Amino acid sequence: MKPVDSPTLDILWHDSDAREVLLREIISERLAESPPPVLDDYIVATYFLALRTLKLDQAVAEISYHATSGVRHPPADSLLEQCSGRSVGLDALDTSGRIGLLHMAFPLKMMLHPDGHLTSCDILHTVAGAIIYDVYENQDARLIALHLPQKVIQTFPGPAHGPLGIRRLTGFAPREPAFGTILKPTAGILPKEVGALVEEAASCPLFLFVKEDENLYPNLDYSPVRERTRQALEAIERAHEKRGGRGLIFAPHISGSPHEILDTVHTVLEAGATGVMFSETFAGGTVRMVREATKKLPIPPVIYGHNAGIGIKTKAIWREVIDLQARLDGIDLRQTAPVRLGSPFIRPYGLEWRASEEALSGPLLEIKPTMVARAGGLDQGNICLNLADAERRGINDKILFLAGSATNSIKNGQGRPDPKIGAEAMLQALEIHQSGVLREVPMERHVRELVRLAEHKRFKALREALRQRYPGPVA
Repeated sequence: MKPVDSPTLDILWHDSDAREVLLREIISERLAESPPPVLDDYIVATYFLALRTLKLDQAVAEISYHATSGVRHPPADSLLEQCSGRSVGLDALDTSGRIGLLHMAFPLKMMLHPDGHLTSCDILHTVAGAIIYDVYENQDARLIALHLPQKVIQTFPGPAHGPLGIRRLTGFAPREPAFGTILKPTAGILPKEVGALVEEAASCPLFLFVKEDENLYPNLDYSPVRERTRQALEAIERAHEKRGGRGLIFAPHISGSPHEILDTVHTVLEAGATGVMFSETFAGGTVRMVREATKKLPIPPVIYGHNAGIGIKTKAIWREVIDLQARLDGIDLRQTAPVRLGSPFIRPYGLEWRASEEALSGPLLEIKPTMVARAGGLDQGNICLNLADAERRGINDKILFLAGSATNSIKNGQGRPDPKIGAEAMLQALEIHQSGVLREVPMERHVRELVRLAEHKRFKALREALRQRYPGPVA
């Protein structure tokens, strides 16, 4: 087979992550200095564009034509003009004028429903359409920010519960660390096995939330979601006394086409589920659909909006834009990523991570925050770093620490996964954090010092979890 030449390999090995970090740094600085305008009668979308031949100001006419009225020169003061997009600012990065930021205003007149509301699907259909991503002229294009008028934001339902509501449902105090876990194995399990796994989690009062994995599909002949939910709820009830009266939210995985999703939601709620978990990346509008369909229930389900596949979208739309829409549509819980030592394991990280968590949990009129679920490599070796970060930023009441493998995959002396050891190890790490002894320890020495403390305190579960999670000289 013909070998690939070096220049070609250099192109194929292009590090898009390094470019994204640099792009975010540049754009964040420029937007801080010159933010886009906020207009009452327009949605303002900010794009990063790199154009092949056109200048940024010339792209305005193309975007307005293709994404709004379809008329290049609408008559003055006409309805067509009222429904045409316009530029409200641009910032070229070089003298060519072909690369930089463009702020486009899309008129509410062309899209607003009679009662004054919009849907996230309608918004993205307009601001992230073919003229932005499908034309060859646009060598690169990113939707990096979206500013909605307050009157539009107020029409969205937002989360039914938010962080404080979830804590009230389960009896967790506002400033108390809240943990969750994920059922593992993630597929190929029967309802009775789901019940057994949930009972193991329920026996630990550390957990506020437990969910199925997205690999466990709802409508399986050998493992129907109704029966899985029934078994899980019975397991939670059996563990009631061990929990000291605390509740535990169980979220079965919901998947399928929109009509199937809604049917399955009703099925699991009838079986007693207090939460639902699904991925909306490949099924636009399902969050809002479920939120609207359940909002009149005495206690609507907690919605875990799993972001599996979000990386496909974030190559074109910045994550905070997507997460803002998820929050507005009604997601109660949303995954970001944990603070951890070394290279990132999962996105988001850096400025993207900060922007995502701000979009989910920051102030937004009367819309409740979305509870941030830090997951994806969260374990006993970095939980103290995450607790310290949350406390330092004053958002520890808005975070769920979601540990899957770190809880369910720690092996016992017989070499079998034992969730009890994983949960005990997490409790021991929490105890060390609360003592304050790690407060001044630099991040690069954190795991090593945690190992030393586990040995000194004879925390066998923690020491074993660290050995398994951090093999080698550190642990």
